[in-house]
Amino acid sequence: MKKNILYLTFLVLFSTTVSAQEFVKGTNVINAGIGLGGTFGSYATTSQSLGLSASFERGIWEIPGPGVISLGGFLGYKSYEYDFFGGSDRWTYTIVGVRGAYHFNGLNVEKLDVYGGVMLSYNILSFSGTSGDFGSRPSATGFVGGRWFFSDSFAAFAEAGYGVAYLTLGVSFRL
Repeated sequence: MKKNILYLTFLVLFSTTVSAQEFVKGTNVINAGIGLGGTFGSYATTSQSLGLSASFERGIWEIPGPGVISLGGFLGYKSYEYDFFGGSDRWTYTIVGVRGAYHFNGLNVEKLDVYGGVMLSYNILSFSGTSGDFGSRPSATGFVGGRWFFSDSFAAFAEAGYGVAYLTLGVSFRL
């Protein structure tokens, strides 16, 4: 399994064959996803919600490589609950962020958009319970992902990283 991941990473990062570009300067995409896993704290949780996210990105700069840099916004939601003898604690996060990504256009795979990037966000915490004093905070996260376009305007995506979830699956709409 590790070898397959290494081979895929090598192909994505070091392929130099130019092909059809699915993400170019001026491209606008809206994403909606459901996230699996992830944690914002060190508590062991009794239960957690799926991460929900929506984002927008626009291709801003073409750069050598070949590729395009995109900028956009992010909104996410995730909650955790910890039950213990005598009560429970609940953390609800709303994540508001700004994302930037590099979309690699050098693969010879039509309809595929592969990318990686960073997000600066503010994690707004709503806490109810008895176990301590918790607050909202700024955050920085990284992610890698891929999008497969089934038509000119519709795609499915998968993204891995640390944000609202470790793995996010969803749909994208090119405007």
